[in-house]
Amino acid sequence: MSPIFQQPHHICIVVPDIAAAIRFYESAGIGPWHDYPSLAEYTELEMPNEAGFRQLIFKYCDLNGLQLQLCEPGPADTPQRRFLESKGPGVFHLGFSVDHLDTAEQSAKAVGLHKLMRGRRLDGSGFTYFDTADSAGVILEVRKAKTV
Repeated sequence: MSPIFQQPHHICIVVPDIAAAIRFYESAGIGPWHDYPSLAEYTELEMPNEAGFRQLIFKYCDLNGLQLQLCEPGPADTPQRRFLESKGPGVFHLGFSVDHLDTAEQSAKAVGLHKLMRGRRLDGSGFTYFDTADSAGVILEVRKAKTV
């Protein structure tokens, strides 16, 4: 079994006001920021609140070797909204790139990790979040990039 958390891709920070967060980061020289691809592209979802997931607002910035993501939760009950309300703004998850999402899920399950949320696009790209916050201090995610 190969390790699945070896290729860092991004850090995702949950914020209450994404526009204000972007203004701060840009004032510190971090940018430019881009819209995350539409969440409507995810045709297969396993999560606590699918409607709430689709209300999340994401922006991202590509740095040298690492992507920074910002997430502003909508009003619906989502893990991101609960995180923001209980802890305030902060790092919600660490994202790692993998070649095969289903294989990564099987590897994670084999070492005792449990899925928290999961999403797939028609091309097989997508993500899986693992319920690791209590053990690791943060949620770990694997993701496969969208094919173009």
